[in-house]
Amino acid sequence: MPRFSKQTLPPRLQPVEPPYDVETAEVLKALGAPLTLFRIFARRPERARGIHEWGRYYMARRSALSLRHRELVIDRTTARCGAEYEWGVHIAVFAEKAGLDEDQVRSIVAGSPEDACWAEPADRAVLRAVDELCDTNDLSDHRWLELTTAVGAEAAVDLLLVCGWYHAISFVARVLRLPAEPGTPAFSDYRH
Repeated sequence: MPRFSKQTLPPRLQPVEPPYDVETAEVLKALGAPLTLFRIFARRPERARGIHEWGRYYMARRSALSLRHRELVIDRTTARCGAEYEWGVHIAVFAEKAGLDEDQVRSIVAGSPEDACWAEPADRAVLRAVDELCDTNDLSDHRWLELTTAVGAEAAVDLLLVCGWYHAISFVARVLRLPAEPGTPAFSDYRH
């Protein structure tokens, strides 16, 4: 797994800053917290609206994936992609809600699905699926069967989409050199 430190390079694009025009203010309100990533998306309100619509399904608990499994997919994908910005936001906001303990967060960053902290077979199946997707851009028949047995076919499809989406988010965060949001953890906080 790649090892990356806190972002130290200057951002490549500046996010929108207040005062916002009416259209930008509306789309930022819909997205929620004024995170740097959202303010980058809001440089084009049409883009931000599209992202908001996608997120309404996946982030509003409409997904067939449980909150815990959604966060395992997001956290492992962003860690595997070296997207410390997005990983840090999700750990800060959702780790506790998803029931992730310190050992599990550490394993997401620098461990494996075989670590002792993963007692639930479904958690292991989700993490194994994310790792195989990141490694091969595919799932073997064995991994697909393990995943669908653990979470169901509809949740498996949602896992594929969330993993792919967070690859895209990771690309944006890394390529644009987004600085960490205040109060978010670093990978190095969980590597010991």
